[in-house]
Amino acid sequence: MSLDDQLRWDLKHSESRRMPPPSQFLREIIEGGCWDIPRGQALDVACGKGANALYLAEHGFDVLAMDISPAALSEARRHANEKNLKISWEQADLEHAQLPCFQFDLVVDINYLQRSLIAPLMAALKTGGHVVFETFLIDQQTIGHPNNPDYLLAHNELLAHFHDFRILCYREGKSFEGAEASFRAGLLAQKIQ
Repeated sequence: MSLDDQLRWDLKHSESRRMPPPSQFLREIIEGGCWDIPRGQALDVACGKGANALYLAEHGFDVLAMDISPAALSEARRHANEKNLKISWEQADLEHAQLPCFQFDLVVDINYLQRSLIAPLMAALKTGGHVVFETFLIDQQTIGHPNNPDYLLAHNELLAHFHDFRILCYREGKSFEGAEASFRAGLLAQKIQ
């Protein structure tokens, strides 16, 4: 990303102080009871205003949250302070960020597709660690934003990226978060080697 991208995201995040809810998919994974995700160090990439990072901290994770937008991170810090949550916030251009290897028990990537970041995210996980990844499918073009194919997954693409992981949960297709429909793919996977 460039300075233009940072400014664009700063503007978008500055337009509203409203905190979006945490990802429904992430909540289903953490609260669903089907999977025992051990608490530990979590990485939330492209965290925006930090809804998922706040949620993870509230559920016992030690969170590092990264985003390119200082405006979003400022808002995220404010919400964390209001809730007395300790979260590490880092401004980072994820196209150039150097992620540590074998550090995190959980990696969360929601609504952000940068294919060149997938391998570093995998490497950032400890063996036995989990990844929660969910973003938009190519079918999203038929109903609205986002519609740039560079940021949309092909069918089964997410499965292909994580073929060396143990897939614990996978879904793909039209979903509803609240009243809003979108085409998404999401997975929960465990690093086994």
